[in-house]
Amino acid sequence: MTGEPSEVRCLLMRGGTSKGAYFLADDLPADPAARDGLLLRVMGSPDPRQIDGLGGAHPLTSKVAVVSVSEHPDADVDYLFLQVAVDAPEVSDRQNCGNLLAGVGPFAVERGLVAAEDGHTSVRIRMVNTDGLAIAAFPTPGGRVDYTGTARISGVPGTAAPVLIEFARGATPLLPTGNACDVIAGTPVTCVDNGMPTVLIEAKALDITGYETPRELEENTALRERVERIRLEAGPLMGLGDVRDTTVPKLSLLAPPAEDGAVTTRTFIPHRCHTSIGVLGAAGVAAGLRIAGSVAQGIARLPPDGDRLRIEHPTGFLDIEAAVGTGADGTPTAERTAVVRTARKIFDGTVFPRSARTAP
Repeated sequence: MTGEPSEVRCLLMRGGTSKGAYFLADDLPADPAARDGLLLRVMGSPDPRQIDGLGGAHPLTSKVAVVSVSEHPDADVDYLFLQVAVDAPEVSDRQNCGNLLAGVGPFAVERGLVAAEDGHTSVRIRMVNTDGLAIAAFPTPGGRVDYTGTARISGVPGTAAPVLIEFARGATPLLPTGNACDVIAGTPVTCVDNGMPTVLIEAKALDITGYETPRELEENTALRERVERIRLEAGPLMGLGDVRDTTVPKLSLLAPPAEDGAVTTRTFIPHRCHTSIGVLGAAGVAAGLRIAGSVAQGIARLPPDGDRLRIEHPTGFLDIEAAVGTGADGTPTAERTAVVRTARKIFDGTVFPRSARTAP
């Protein structure tokens, strides 16, 4: 598309514990700068309330998925994730979002990019941000997406149809620094990348318990400053360059499990504390728990058998299957990652962005 559209076809969907606007790539400007400018106006940014757009005044509800037919031999559709800042005129493509990923398969069927089967449909997805691959399987009785079901995920009220997401083995090193443990800004950390660059830190090393509420952590100015110092130093070590103006890496603070899970987490994304945990962030935590010598040793309580781990977070838990093996060079590798999420179509229609002439 060329020019500045005054209206755009849009599907608003909850994916996992996030909510975002889903678009066909052909319905948006081809030029990235023009596209991002349009999306800022669609979401109502920059404004802390996002009062003049679709955004919900929080990073978890200010997200966009752009979907198109894929030319990759192992994918049906391409999925580009864009994080729209709430109170700044910024749109970032530096990360994936595993929660919005849960809605990509249903959206592809809704828009006719993939033909639905009678029963269940599997959609092969290329995550454009990192060139990773995933397969999403979900119910389509009678050849139509059924969003109703009995699957329940923490952080979302009620139940919905399950979306099983299985991630292909990534091409990037599981340990980007080459070490199971590094000391960054005077703090022992483990840097992992299992689909999302993530820094694991023992909560106690930051002089907190790890059981605080997200609000308590966000109000702890000294903690936030220390976490940001770690993030800025970790970026170059993880091959991400200067991360001052990006949303990666994420930082997950670890504490012993409070309930029957493997570990308790509090995750900064990067400056707000997640009310739950992102799918790919949880994938990084799960892999990190299984790496010998990581900061998780002595904190996590691993099950005696099986790949499934329960990751506790502020509003409940996320169950994820993670298997870690050893590569030919002896380094840890992510062998398998799978998770059950849910998604729900909220509305399908036309969004009318704020005019570019009135944008701040």
